[in-house]
Amino acid sequence: MRALIVSILIAGILLAGCSEPNPPPPYQSLGDIKHFMDHLLEPAADKLWDSAGSIITAEGEQDLAPQTDEEWLAVRHSANVVAEAGNLLMMPGYSRDEADWIEISSGLTTVGQRVIAAAEAKDAVALFDTGAELYNVCVSCHQLYMAKDGEAGSAPGGE
Repeated sequence: MRALIVSILIAGILLAGCSEPNPPPPYQSLGDIKHFMDHLLEPAADKLWDSAGSIITAEGEQDLAPQTDEEWLAVRHSANVVAEAGNLLMMPGYSRDEADWIEISSGLTTVGQRVIAAAEAKDAVALFDTGAELYNVCVSCHQLYMAKDGEAGSAPGGE
């Protein structure tokens, strides 16, 4: 009886290994890369950049750093959008499946995570510094892909 149970278990394990893998989820991008940038990534990045450093006006120097818990939370939310945008850019519908594209998208996620940490710490200097890192990631993508394509709207996922 014991041998029969062991045989059934082994057969079950072997048959489970032969089953077909689950099909990938049906990803559906909501537009082309220009839509993605205009409606998702750029507003989030602008929120981060507009919340760091200072500007000099006729009235004097104005600190742009968040001052309230709500303002820091808004920065954190935008940082989460930036970090997740990097992941989205590696998914079917947006990804070019090129090593540079994947590296830059991954870099966007990594920098987004650093901005999240700066916002959680309410560290205005770190927010400024990570904003510069974010700018560099964005520029590297624009230089490579906008130069190749001629314009942002003709990048991957163009519909």
